[in-house]
Amino acid sequence: MIKDIRHTGIVVEDLEASIRFYRGLLGFVTVRQMEESGDYLDNILAMNGIEVTTVKMTAPDGQMIELLKFHSHPREKKQCEVHDIGITHIAFTVDNLDDVYHNLMAEGIKFNSRPQQSPDGYAKVAFCLAPEGTYIELVEVL
Repeated sequence: MIKDIRHTGIVVEDLEASIRFYRGLLGFVTVRQMEESGDYLDNILAMNGIEVTTVKMTAPDGQMIELLKFHSHPREKKQCEVHDIGITHIAFTVDNLDDVYHNLMAEGIKFNSRPQQSPDGYAKVAFCLAPEGTYIELVEVL
């Protein structure tokens, strides 16, 4: 039934900070930015009067994320916990986690811990927080 995962939607409060993080620091490429509104969006999202900026970005392997800044329905930013029910993080594979860790730390990105090697020795892993509070798992396969 499912052919592939099309994209992951991430609602953001500060669109520019999120673009800077995903594009400037992680290397995503912006493929489309749009101002969206109208009946189509209202119907599929079961809301009224939506006004939203969407930014579709791709990773080097073609996987896509979509940043959404809702202008018409602002919400209070809540920090999810990594153990909450539902989607709590996105995992990205990197080549050299130690370098990525140091580069992101220098940019003020907060991490839960320094990179850790998995008990089976398969990978090195670290969790950080994107500007909107999404947990990002960075994985280097060893």
